[in-house]
Formats: sequence, structure tokens, C-alpha cells
Amino acid sequence: MGRRTMDAESFLEFASQVTKWKMYPYFDVAHSVLCALHVRDDLGPGALAFSRKHPISCWLSTMLVVFAGGMLSAALLGEPPLAPLKNTQQLVIASAVWYLVFYTPFDIGYSIAKFLPVKLVFSVMKEIYRCKKVHDGVLHAAKLYPNAYIIMILIGTLKGNGASFTKIIERLLRGVWTPTSIETLQPSFTTKACIIASVVFVLDIKSDLISAPHAFVYVFVIGFFIYFKVFSSMILGIHEPMLPFENLICAIFFGGIFDYTTKAFKSTKDDKADTKKKD
Repeated sequence: MGRRTMDAESFLEFASQVTKWKMYPYFDVAHSVLCALHVRDDLGPGALAFSRKHPISCWLSTMLVVFAGGMLSAALLGEPPLAPLKNTQQLVIASAVWYLVFYTPFDIGYSIAKFLPVKLVFSVMKEIYRCKKVHDGVLHAAKLYPNAYIIMILIGTLKGNGASFTKIIERLLRGVWTPTSIETLQPSFTTKACIIASVVFVLDIKSDLISAPHAFVYVFVIGFFIYFKVFSSMILGIHEPMLPFENLICAIFFGGIFDYTTKAFKSTKDDKADTKKKD
């Protein structure tokens, strides 16, 4: 019994330390690397040619991906949208990473960043970084709007995955217009995960429904992100783990059963009509 108590206390102490981890500079580097990789992979086979011909456009689109969450949430909360760029250290890190991914000799920077063990480490770090962003977004919104739970969830989601919501603008900066890439049309699993994490943090901060210590909830959300975003997606290849639940919810609450019933009834009615005609 005493050993279990000691284990629980040790874990709680570890969880408390995790909540205090500084994101600068290592987690900022991991975040910037994966953002630059996203831009380069989105450019496709012509990425290098584009980066040589349009370096400013390439840099701008990468910076937008890196700072999208902060810029979007700031704009919605009535703060200067460019405020995230005032952090010169983060801007220098993001620019240096962008340069290494696109312009190193023999493409060494890109090759190292894409090397699976390196990418796995950066991905784990990014999910810890994402949890921090979601948590800070919910807290910031809660201070400004103490009873506006939807705003807290919205800002937490945008802080955690703002790049998906600015994808249409980021591509437009590179001369590509893709109006169907709006995140609200086909939300990615990352967005759904950020919504879930935001709801958990709101319940933890603003209600008594979660009795666990705050540090434990924080580490639980980190584990949730790492398991589904890194282990499940990169290792097992499961990119939409929530799809079965979404299909069930849509069938029950968003007209799926009624549409199926109506279709089946209409099909039966048409079959009977065809049978009468043949008779």
C-alpha cells in the first residue's frame, strides 16, 4: 500500500514538472521542423525549384504555418494578429529551420528531418508542444471570457492546430488556390483531437466533473496526443481512429438512420410498383 502511495506521489511530482517544461528552444525547434516539412511535402516534387524561384513566398508560407495558431487566436480575441512575431528568438529559430530544410547542400537538412527515428522524436516533442498550446489557449480565453466555454474550446483548438485553418491562405501565398481545403469542410483528426483536449481542459478548469489533479489531466492529454498522433498514425498507419464513432453518432443524431429508412422504404415501394406493372 505504501509503495503504491509512493508511486502515485512520484508520478504526480513528475506530472507537475511536465506542466512547467519550457518550450524554448528544443520544442520550438521540433515544431518548426515539422511545419517546414509540411510546407515542403505540400509543394510536392517541385518543392526545390519553387524554393529557388520564390524564396520570399516560401518563407512567408512557412512562417504562417509555424505561427498560425497564435495569429488566429489573437485576431479572434481582439489582439494584434502579428503579436506572435514579436518573439524574435522564435522567429529566428523558425527561419533557421526553414533554411536548413530547403537550402542545405545535397539536401542534408531535409533528409535528416525525414529520417524516421528523428521524425518520431520531433513528432513526440511537437505533441507535447501542442498540448501546451491548447492548454494556454484555454487559460487565456478563460481569463478574458470566464463563462464563455465555446470561446475557450475554439481558442484552444486554434492554438493547437491553427495551421489547418490557415491552409487556404498559406497555399495562396504560394500561388495555389484550393477553396475546398477549408478545415471546416473536412476536419482533420488533429483538429478533432484539439477539440477533445480543449473540452477536457475546460471541464478541468471550470467544473468539478474531473476530480484528478490538474497535472495528471495535463499529462493524460499529452499521452492522448502522442498515442493517436504519433504511435497510431505514424507506426500503425491509422489516420482516422475516430471514424467509427463519428459514423455511429451521425447515424443516430444527424439523420443517418432516418435517411436509410426513407431510402429503404422508397426502394420497397418502387419494387412493388414495378411488380404491379409487370402483372
